[in-house]
Amino acid sequence: MVYVASDERYEAMRYNRCGKSGLKLPAISLGLWHNFGGIDSYENGREMITRAFDLGITHFDLANNYGPPPGSAEELFGKVLAKDLAPYRDEMVISTKAGYYMWPGPYGEWGSRKYVLSSLDQSLKRLRVDYVDIFYSHRPDPETPLEETMGALHQAVRSGKALYAGLSNYSAEQTEAAIAILRDLGTPLLIHQPRYSLLDRWIENGLQDMLERHGAGTIAFTPLAQGLLTNKYLNGIPEDSRAVKPSAAFNESRITPEVLRKVRLLNQMAAARGQSLAQFALAWVLRSGRVTSALIGASRISQIEENVAALSNLEFTAEELDRIEIILKTENDN
Repeated sequence: MVYVASDERYEAMRYNRCGKSGLKLPAISLGLWHNFGGIDSYENGREMITRAFDLGITHFDLANNYGPPPGSAEELFGKVLAKDLAPYRDEMVISTKAGYYMWPGPYGEWGSRKYVLSSLDQSLKRLRVDYVDIFYSHRPDPETPLEETMGALHQAVRSGKALYAGLSNYSAEQTEAAIAILRDLGTPLLIHQPRYSLLDRWIENGLQDMLERHGAGTIAFTPLAQGLLTNKYLNGIPEDSRAVKPSAAFNESRITPEVLRKVRLLNQMAAARGQSLAQFALAWVLRSGRVTSALIGASRISQIEENVAALSNLEFTAEELDRIEIILKTENDN
């Protein structure tokens, strides 16, 4: 069946300006970190991507190593784009990244000019596009000079293979140094992609303030703490959860009794607001307008629909915000 986008796709979604740039991003963006790889169902991935677009999600976030196997998420998205979404390319923001391991030898990861620009060329082929809208340095390289990595991002933009430059997983200090280099080159930093959730608030210790000062946006990844801030773990760890898989980046050791106590108390607050825990957590991330977009993952369409519905209630009272702080700081909740 030929896909035709919904005529109502822009009616409910919120779009936020990314820092001081001319670009707006949907308040909810879809990340293809998991569940869109070569080991996953193509049809399920296609249905999630097209449903997301119908809900007004115009931003799709990838990286060269997303899969598994690495590269396969870009390949899946490229196939969906070619078969279903090609007429809507100019309505979409497609991002990808380079930084993690992709191929053997000394040039297959990190932040050298050779790796970063070679990776971008490979990503464009897998995605079947001439350019990406945002190209990120996925992680800082402890050995390559920052000037070289930022110079590669600048070259990507200058060549027309990317429209904007971004960073991910950089500290506040590293980001500020990168911003200065990019500014001198003539390619301002558009956006930073850090971890941020109710349970992981490190960006509040300087990064957020610094990004606002320099006019860059923020897109938060793992805003649901890889499922901890959903109903998935409220009654313990399900047997089919990725948290129990030995190879999973997310593991059972993170789900302590103390964390579960806090999550259950937050869930009670969510219910009082008429929201699921996931909706509550996303609303909190987006609450003050300081975060441009919350980057969600999904394994089925219903999760995307649930998450987008969070946008109907992003306001918190002072009492609610105070209660959240009490819950998060308490060591032994009663």
